Amino acid sequence: MSAPITLPSPPGLPTPPLLRAGIDVWLTFYNDIHDDCHLGNLRSLLSAEELAQERRFYFADDRKRYLVTRAMVRTVLSRYAPVPPDAWTFSRNDYGRPSIAQAIINNQPLARGLSFNLSHTRGLIALAVSRDRELGVDVENLSARSIPLDVADRFFSAIEIEDLGRIPGHARHDRFFEYWTFKESYIKARGMGLSLPLDGFSFEFPHRDAVRISIAPDLEDVADRWCFWQCRPSADYLMAICAERVEGAPPPISMRQYVPLAAEKAVSLPFSRRSESQ
Repeated sequence: MSAPITLPSPPGLPTPPLLRAGIDVWLTFYNDIHDDCHLGNLRSLLSAEELAQERRFYFADDRKRYLVTRAMVRTVLSRYAPVPPDAWTFSRNDYGRPSIAQAIINNQPLARGLSFNLSHTRGLIALAVSRDRELGVDVENLSARSIPLDVADRFFSAIEIEDLGRIPGHARHDRFFEYWTFKESYIKARGMGLSLPLDGFSFEFPHRDAVRISIAPDLEDVADRWCFWQCRPSADYLMAICAERVEGAPPPISMRQYVPLAAEKAVSLPFSRRSESQ
């Protein structure tokens, strides 16, 4: 999947066919971008605040990831509402979750109800977009991270910790990140980040390709509200998506591999796990 993209994305493309009940996931392997001129064009889309933040990163990879991420958000959102990429403004809730600023929503009807969620790891950025539903996405680079089992011992639920303890050592790495990406996608969909206790909800895998969530009553949520998916954008990455059900139906998901201001193509990824009811 990380092979160079060859399909051009000419200017003036129409809004993609985002269904009211659907989710689009955009994937950018930012190391596919090598040209300084291209990076400069992306930089021209950023706000003064974003440009200042880019300069604060010490490592070149962090600067590049931040630059491409911000340009990706701006150019992708402009595919759904006729707002120039450099004109988008954003606000954050009390937990730090970004959303489209109210001023944009007031002036542009197609921006109303538009929701997005973002995740990035070394080498890959994932952006999920939908309408009139809460959603969260998390992506992890499995080859770049070791297993922080102390995190599981301190923050995972008893059921999850017990399951990890039964997994053979060679498989424990991937199982940890199966839990971790699902848990991250859920707290991001709730919009409350780590203010939600990670041991207050549990994931179980009732069979090979299924996932099920259980939520403690004090979190004021119900399991049937959510759908979950998990897949590998490439061999080194694991991605989880959490989305709110609308009228009870699981939403369709489409995926695109994307280079901002350059190219895109539709991709089809098999889901390794998904909610039992789908």
